[in-house]
Formats: sequence, C-alpha cells, structure tokens
Amino acid sequence: MNQAHGKQVFVDYIGCNFDNEKNGKWMLELMSAAVKGAGVREVHSHVEEFDGTLSPTGFAAVVLLDESHVSAHCYYEKGLLAIDAFTCGDGDPDVIIDIIHNKLISEMKNIKLISRNKINRFNH
Repeated sequence: MNQAHGKQVFVDYIGCNFDNEKNGKWMLELMSAAVKGAGVREVHSHVEEFDGTLSPTGFAAVVLLDESHVSAHCYYEKGLLAIDAFTCGDGDPDVIIDIIHNKLISEMKNIKLISRNKINRFNH
C-alpha cells in the first residue's frame, strides 16, 4: 500500500490589499502564529520586502519547520498572494493554511481565494 510521508497545500489569492500595517512582516507573523496554532515546530523565519528596484514591489516570506516549510509570495501592485505549507510527519498543512486563510479573509475585504490544491509527497 502506498503511503505519503509528506503533504503540501497550495493556495492562491487575488484582491490582496497589503498596506503599511499589513505587509510582509505582518504576513510572516501570521504564518508563525499559524504554525504554532497547528502544533508544528518553527526553527527559523525570514521575510524579504521588495521595493520595485530589482523585483516588483511585494515580499517573499518563509517559516522553516523542523519538517519542512511555509512560504508566501506577494505582488503588491497586482494584489496577488501565493502561499504553500509543506509538512512531513504528523504536522497537518491544512490546519496551517486554514488558520492563515481565516485571518486573511477577516482582515482584507477584497481578498478572494482562487485555488486550493493538496498533494501527497514522498509516496512509497
């Protein structure tokens, strides 16, 4: 019988209205809170804001887990946000994404989820 060692959930949003208060740092804090709420161990986190000089304005954020990662990438001007949560072992990426999703829709009135996909990783 095939069994997956890991699971990954991908979500894409449009209509994200990040501003001075809700930016990459805010998103990173939300991701860390979601990881903690899901009972998964965070080992490091980082966000990089892009000012439009070399890349379009936005951010890339990552929370490294003891068994994988959560990442978010945003284009401010286009209102696009892509998030993925990948866990191995007992961690559940659906829980992480659900926590993030619920906060996003409560804080951003124009945000719209356009896709949510889940795949199993390391099938054996």
